[in-house]
Amino acid sequence: MTTRQISVQRFSVTSSKKFEEVVAKLAAGVGHPDVRGMFAKIGAAKTYAEVEKAIQPGLGPTGLMEFMRFDLGEILRKAQGEKAPKSMRFLIGNALIMKKMVEHVPDAGSYAPVTILVDERADGVHLTYDTMASFLETYGNAESMKVARELDTKIEALLTAAAK
Repeated sequence: MTTRQISVQRFSVTSSKKFEEVVAKLAAGVGHPDVRGMFAKIGAAKTYAEVEKAIQPGLGPTGLMEFMRFDLGEILRKAQGEKAPKSMRFLIGNALIMKKMVEHVPDAGSYAPVTILVDERADGVHLTYDTMASFLETYGNAESMKVARELDTKIEALLTAAAK
């Protein structure tokens, strides 16, 4: 059994826009595939080219897709009523990017797709992301770090655009 210490860097941007507007802008930047259908096609694929063909149509303008979202605020509203702050967690990524990282660092699969938190606070709507490069840095693999940094750039640009 081994334990590895990982230091995480958190990227965060705050918006003065309404929560719903920020979520809509975030959603507009990513694809919204039929995830079950996509994974069925991946499972049936005989070649990697067929896997790519199954994934590509689901990618949005950023080259990313939404795998799932969780309305965390719904639970808060059950306890606090409608005054509870809104909070939503998104799983966003690209399985082709994940493959490039996992080839070099298998543990990268623990972090992909990435989590983005969008939540209301007193000072605005926060969009928060723990960077992939910070997760993978401890593994010391240059190839996976290059891919992780490219992914971080995409995610940070997506969050910054959604906040504007």
